[in-house]
Amino acid sequence: MVCGGFTCSRNALCSLNVVYIKVGLVLISVAAWGKGFGIVSSIHIIGGVIAVGVFLLLIAIVGLVGALKHHQVLLFFYMIILFFVFLFQLGVSCSCLAMNREQQEKLLNSSWEMMSSMTREDLEHQLDCCGLLNTSLSQPEFDSDYQHCTAPCKLRSRCHPCGDLMLQHATEALKILGGIGLFFSFTEVSSALFVPPWARQLSVSPPRETSLGEITK
Repeated sequence: MVCGGFTCSRNALCSLNVVYIKVGLVLISVAAWGKGFGIVSSIHIIGGVIAVGVFLLLIAIVGLVGALKHHQVLLFFYMIILFFVFLFQLGVSCSCLAMNREQQEKLLNSSWEMMSSMTREDLEHQLDCCGLLNTSLSQPEFDSDYQHCTAPCKLRSRCHPCGDLMLQHATEALKILGGIGLFFSFTEVSSALFVPPWARQLSVSPPRETSLGEITK
């Protein structure tokens, strides 16, 4: 079945916004998973990704309603806000992919130093590890943390440093978020550029509702 210009344009815009809703939910879910590992939440880019996911989810709902209702005002705001979401998402995604292990270690070290002893113990129990990073620069602090560690792993065998586990999960989360965000940020530009011609066509020749009798003729 061949669809008309309005129908095809509307269906395409609706499909894109459904995809954006799913992408927003994925970004929020993966970022929340990353923040669940304690110190990973200190990487503020993760919080930025959650903000992008929330904005993308909301603006996709606005675009979906505007497309279904042929609401030009909603589509206008949708186009403008989506462009700003694209800029913010592009910057956050590039930051996620550009953050290397050395930068992550600096953030983890600064966050670990600000933590209280009770918070460190809770984190060690949660991840079943002891200390942060077993390096030459932080060896005295690591030995002290390991000595006072009460994680269950000490009863079984030698414990892994918490920093290694956190860096592993942080790297995974940053790569996933950066890749997804960067890929779909360019589709958002396409959507923002797709709306004006369709809205202009809508104002010149509004779609006419087809009755059941006309369809059966």
